[in-house]
Amino acid sequence: METLLEPTVANTACEDRSDRYCVIGAGAAGLTAAKNLLEYGIAVDVIERASDVGGTWNPGCPTSAAYPSIHLITSKPFIRYTDFPIPDDYPTYLGQRHIMSYLRSYAAHFGVREHIEFDSSVESADRVDGGPDWIVRVRTADGVSERRYGGLVIANGHNWSPRRPEIPGVFHGLTMHSADYKGQDVLRGKRVLVVGAGTSGCDIAVESSQSAAQTFLSVRRGNYIWPKYMFGIPTDAYYELILKFRMPRPLVRAMGKPLLRLNSPGNPLRFGLPRPEHKLLEEHFVMNSTLLYHLGHGEIGVKPDIVELCGDRVRFADGSTEQVDVIVYATGYRQAEFPFIDRKHLNWSDGPIPELHLHAFHPEYDNLFVIGYVQISTGTWPIMDYQSQIMGRYLYLLKTDPRRAARFRAAKANPVHGPELNGGIDFYRSERHWLQVEHVSYRKRLRKLAKQLAVTPVGSTPR
Repeated sequence: METLLEPTVANTACEDRSDRYCVIGAGAAGLTAAKNLLEYGIAVDVIERASDVGGTWNPGCPTSAAYPSIHLITSKPFIRYTDFPIPDDYPTYLGQRHIMSYLRSYAAHFGVREHIEFDSSVESADRVDGGPDWIVRVRTADGVSERRYGGLVIANGHNWSPRRPEIPGVFHGLTMHSADYKGQDVLRGKRVLVVGAGTSGCDIAVESSQSAAQTFLSVRRGNYIWPKYMFGIPTDAYYELILKFRMPRPLVRAMGKPLLRLNSPGNPLRFGLPRPEHKLLEEHFVMNSTLLYHLGHGEIGVKPDIVELCGDRVRFADGSTEQVDVIVYATGYRQAEFPFIDRKHLNWSDGPIPELHLHAFHPEYDNLFVIGYVQISTGTWPIMDYQSQIMGRYLYLLKTDPRRAARFRAAKANPVHGPELNGGIDFYRSERHWLQVEHVSYRKRLRKLAKQLAVTPVGSTPR
């Protein structure tokens, strides 16, 4: 969400909506946040800048990174919300249209859609002087108005602000970030350089190789390339099965490497990819079943880091140069962007990210939550759901049973965050891992908390 120009205020008076919460974003996080608040009798307004739900998966959203051929890297059982199954006739790995269909169905089924204000955005949110409420400035088609809300849920995601590298020199061709990529038509017949070998970079390089005149992949450091299936089952299902037995990490690594070799066309080093500097599990997974195939057929060339842009050519760290027409920077996203709220409200001191309990719960404020601000090696939607269940139940207990709520309030006052959530894994030190947690132990914490706070939702039965 970008900072907007100073608007013309439509209503000078502040509209009192202190009986409800403002949820910023109607992506996967915002939808489950709103659903769980409504479930526990808390009214909501969901502010969404696009004209449909979905967030980054909605191709009509200004900050969407989705393109027609994109697919999830998490299989159905591990991406679904906890109480809303994915239809059986959907593929194992959902594509963009299936993702949007599922999220729309979720919003409609739980009555969230009627609470969403589409084509609107939050410009700023600040605490009311002398009180806990929030003054939120909302831009709509009619201008900007100020509203007073009783609580705030930030669910605008963390993969919307592209990180673009600064490279010496000048390039005369077309450049774009992977967030701007909307299909291979722009690459057809061109000499294409994809920079970055994460999952997005590998996927785009493979797609480019099918229509471009030549495709190169610039790789700064090595990764373990996992196929989407191992022994005929989705890789994440196999991984979850191994982790279920709580094997020591050294043993999981010892098993993982030979399994990876057995399910791979060959050693990635043979195809020109650099050797990973990190141990297995210390880096967010790269999932791609066809990259090595196309490398082996000479349809993608591997290059090291770029050192200079030279007009219509690019010079690399090994001294080689290549003529290039299009550069696609698959270089990730900035992980600490909250332009609409002062960092003082996020318990943000000198660290790279806010110090929130479990990356979601403010240690002091009882009416500020950040849902989905976490990076894991499996599906995030159920994780967001658990976070939202805890939020909804906690707020309900604050009104109905303060003694039960006090235990969680005391816990979040001393936030568990950052390295404490790594499950003993020393994740590779890069910006993309600022939010990384070990998903099995993190998910277990959330489930335990949700169970401790379990109550009967308004007009429903206990889950």
